[in-house]
Amino acid sequence: MKKNRWYALSIISLSVFFSLSLWFSASVIADDLRERWALTPLMEGWLSAAVPVGFVAGAFLSAVLGLADRFNTRKLFALSALAGGILNMLILFADTISIGLLLRILTGAALAGVYPPAVKLISLWFPKQRGAAIGILIAALTLGTSLPHALFLFTSGTEAGIVLILSSLLAFTAAVLMYGALGEAPVKPNPSVFSIGLLSKVIKNRPVMLANYGYFGHMWELYGMWTWLPAFLAASFAQSAVPDEWSTAAAFTAIGAAGAIGCIAGGLLADRIGRSLLTIAAMGISAACALSIGWTFGSALWLTILLAVIWGASVIADSAQFSAAVSDFAEPEYTGTALTFQMCIGFLISVISINLIPVFQMWMGWEWVFAILSIGPVLGMAAMWKVRAYEKKSAYSTPVN
Repeated sequence: MKKNRWYALSIISLSVFFSLSLWFSASVIADDLRERWALTPLMEGWLSAAVPVGFVAGAFLSAVLGLADRFNTRKLFALSALAGGILNMLILFADTISIGLLLRILTGAALAGVYPPAVKLISLWFPKQRGAAIGILIAALTLGTSLPHALFLFTSGTEAGIVLILSSLLAFTAAVLMYGALGEAPVKPNPSVFSIGLLSKVIKNRPVMLANYGYFGHMWELYGMWTWLPAFLAASFAQSAVPDEWSTAAAFTAIGAAGAIGCIAGGLLADRIGRSLLTIAAMGISAACALSIGWTFGSALWLTILLAVIWGASVIADSAQFSAAVSDFAEPEYTGTALTFQMCIGFLISVISINLIPVFQMWMGWEWVFAILSIGPVLGMAAMWKVRAYEKKSAYSTPVN
């Protein structure tokens, strides 16, 4: 069984890695789409923000309808990955921004049938000691999110649409892997109930809401950074007459490779020093990077890359700990509701920061604009410092209200 569960983890993680390549597949070819659709900077922001909008809508609808409980989780993942790949490829035929945004929203909704089910599958294959498994899963998500940058790098000189085709083919591969290569989990799933009527209990639970506030600050920064760091690097490297391929490689390294390492290291450290201290440390480092990386714009290339890599590792290192904290302090009857609430609000907040960056960039320039993102982790640190007091009180034993 031990061997089987690690095999299952490899299939689930590889499927997430392939499927999440859909997230930024259109964003990395924004130059091509800008010309085809006559995009303004604001529209370009929505090109990336449309996916989390769809993800929130899909996750909320799935929770309300209980899709993950009514249908086989493995098959739901496979069908969602297949649908996402088809929707992503249809962008090749979209001739207006309105159709393009609709397809991106629907792609985000399809991805809501990929990542949450993957987390559920991990809980079924790893009913105990799942910290390392969750860390590996989020590392796969992080690498998958940055994968379009690698695809763009290795297909340089060809049609930009090849990135869309390749990411869709990877999603199709994920569907095949999940449906055909992964067996049923040895543990029966417990229903994860979502109820709007239980939201009042979530809101009244102080440690749960403090953990939520920490997550909201984290999400304010995370997708704003993932969306706009590649553009920052491209503009900065252009100032130094560095080839475009360098900025693309740096973006993949910072967001993908460093992020994956940060996920795993964060999970290991959280077990040693506690969830709250890990989140405080990670957000402190990422906030410092957000405040300082702009100072290197157009100069000190090695320092720009170093800060980007540190930011990429720290910005995602604490991601799993916020939902784990909610699970620690929420009563079982409304844990599913609490986690759905946390995820939906967090992704909606990311939509705001994604769209604010291009607006303020025109006013503040790349040198200062990322300071806006530092607001989230600073507020998140304050919230998680208060969570630490509840951790000490409960010692992870019984839920606290």
